[in-house]
Amino acid sequence: MRNIININESWNFTKEGKTEKVNLPHTWNGTDGQDGGNDYYRGTCIYEKEIQKKDMPEGDEVYIQFDGVNSSAKVYFNDKEIAVHHGGYSTFRAKLDPIKETNKIKVEANNAPNDSVYPQMADFTFYGGIYRDVTLIGVPKNHFDLDYCGAPGIMVTPIVKGVNAEVTIKAFCNTDSEVVFEITEGNEVIGTAKTSGKNPEVTITIANAHLWHGIDDPYLYTATVRLMENGSTVDEISARFGCRSFDIDPDKGFILNGKEYPLRGVSRHQDRPKIGNALMPEHHSEDIELIYEMGANTIRLAHYQHSQYFYDLCDEKGFIIWAEIPYISKHLTNGVENTKQQMTELICQCYNHPSIVTWGLSNEITMNGSDPALIENHKMLNNLAHSLDKTRPTTIAAVTMCSIDDEYVHISDILSYNHYFGWYGGNVSMYGPWFDNFHRKYPKKAIGISEYGCEALNWHTSAPEQGDYTEEYQAYYHEEVIKQIIDRPYLWATHVWNMFDFAADARAEGGENGMNHKGLVTFDRKYKKDSFYAYQAWLSKKPVLHICGKRYVKRVEDTTKITVYSNLDEIELFANGKSIGKQKKGKYPFFYFDVKNEGETEITAKAGELTDKSFIKKVDTFCEDYRMKEEGAVINWFEINTPTGYYSINDTIGDILSTLRGKLAALKIILKLKSAMGSSDKKDSKKDSGMSLAGFKINKTMIEMGKGFTIKRVFMMLGGKFTKEQILEVNAILNKVKKPSK
Repeated sequence: MRNIININESWNFTKEGKTEKVNLPHTWNGTDGQDGGNDYYRGTCIYEKEIQKKDMPEGDEVYIQFDGVNSSAKVYFNDKEIAVHHGGYSTFRAKLDPIKETNKIKVEANNAPNDSVYPQMADFTFYGGIYRDVTLIGVPKNHFDLDYCGAPGIMVTPIVKGVNAEVTIKAFCNTDSEVVFEITEGNEVIGTAKTSGKNPEVTITIANAHLWHGIDDPYLYTATVRLMENGSTVDEISARFGCRSFDIDPDKGFILNGKEYPLRGVSRHQDRPKIGNALMPEHHSEDIELIYEMGANTIRLAHYQHSQYFYDLCDEKGFIIWAEIPYISKHLTNGVENTKQQMTELICQCYNHPSIVTWGLSNEITMNGSDPALIENHKMLNNLAHSLDKTRPTTIAAVTMCSIDDEYVHISDILSYNHYFGWYGGNVSMYGPWFDNFHRKYPKKAIGISEYGCEALNWHTSAPEQGDYTEEYQAYYHEEVIKQIIDRPYLWATHVWNMFDFAADARAEGGENGMNHKGLVTFDRKYKKDSFYAYQAWLSKKPVLHICGKRYVKRVEDTTKITVYSNLDEIELFANGKSIGKQKKGKYPFFYFDVKNEGETEITAKAGELTDKSFIKKVDTFCEDYRMKEEGAVINWFEINTPTGYYSINDTIGDILSTLRGKLAALKIILKLKSAMGSSDKKDSKKDSGMSLAGFKINKTMIEMGKGFTIKRVFMMLGGKFTKEQILEVNAILNKVKKPSK
């Protein structure tokens, strides 16, 4: 029989000549990958471990399994190279041979930049290390396959037909021995079959199948295969599965088991403070519970393959999952084989999970435009996904700047777009009209939102505006997007970016470097921002009542706005025990009250049996604790020269481009910044039909999106790529350009 032991404990870890004892999971970027500066260590580190033969699992053959080593790994056993794996998020294995009395395992883990392994350009930290479990698997000479792409060796395909489900089970083995197939429901065996031969498969019918129906009823069965010799079981593996059917209709959206089932949820990055991606089971469990508490029913697991433990939790809770590979931001000429490998591993390793309904081919891959090589790679991946899995559609997360007419957009079966209207340009009201336009032009293409969001830290204001990083603007932003989504049921899925704040070491925004703060929940999972409750009030089936702005106590205005989120029918608000009034719920679960701000006021909201409280205090001057503290190359207001009647970096791109002199100044600025970044490579300029800056192609769409930005904010978003002196040079250029007279 198969024997499995975990060998996470007591490894010697060596980085730059220094060795220490560590337990797995482990990353060497838990601190420097989260503090900003884009200077975290990216290179090769060594993990070594001795293991005695007596401590290894019994079996004629022993395999070592790595659930995740980022980004590339070379594995040695007794000084012999036994495996090389490129791709930091999937499982791989190698056979240990020959086994001695004392054995040495050595792993060279490497997250250094290169031009062939994805991801290389993305807005998150690429944590190096052996950050998931390592196990040893002992098996008899004849056993189910352990050599193909880290796959489990069993593939289960349930097809719902009427009230029944026909379940095809395929076992992967290279032997003529008999294989017994079994389906169990709880502890009861409800179906069996047996056959033999290489990679045998059978179909077993479940009569009156209990369907897996998302978060409402995530019912699971178990399929087991046993390899038999002389009437005895020599190897056994199993997989849980769910019986469900689904369709994605361009007009009605997602349909589960014949019923409309709108997919509304979040995206997830997995990392945590200090430990990066080196998570324990309790971390995954906490994440799934928070998402469940919010009321979501779908998760986009971005931008890479996540832990099998987390996929299992998704199966159990009933979340609908978008799973994808890290083919992101930039097409690498030398990375084609790696995209093929990572797609194969994703599908083969995750095939049995009923929660997964679509395979993501890429994310924002047209950042630098679309070209024939990129198109061909997507067609290859699309065909590959369909050849490996005939039951699930493919999808793409396209970036705003990509035209809806681009060939690339129409390769996958379904589609979603990443839009940040109201944060990275434009305004928040643009979502509905944009998607309506797409839906009119391509009525047969299912369209959704793969990313949308904005950043919020513990900054506060009574006059929120785009780019201020306040909790109040984030709440307003999500209220407005929710309203537009509610009015458009044709959107097959919508995924907030992001459920949790996450590390992006290149960032210098919002007053805390190294982080992306678009999460509805803070990085440490300790604080749920107001926007979390906006979604809970919309999506949760449990009663919800939440007063916003609890961290915003000191306020200067005489009358202040109090926002309440609830899914209950009527809300009453009280100030120091006196009723401000009642409001009945309309189409959207948001309530707004004007409250006099005098002295100290206890705010109480009541709805049904629920009560929530907050507190405000009148102050004469704005509390500076609530104002964003900018760091790095971001310049203080008093350092910016703003001569009357002339432009400065405090002006918006739209205003500057509204005059001929402004356009000429903008061109001069772009050329200067390109030169400063050393991006005037002649070879690249021949390929580019337009101008690029900081890796982003400057085109008409991008300019239209950016018209709402001040130049200062653009520099903030570029994450410290320019010095204070360079920014002030830009300001000096603008100071010479006269504004039009009013």
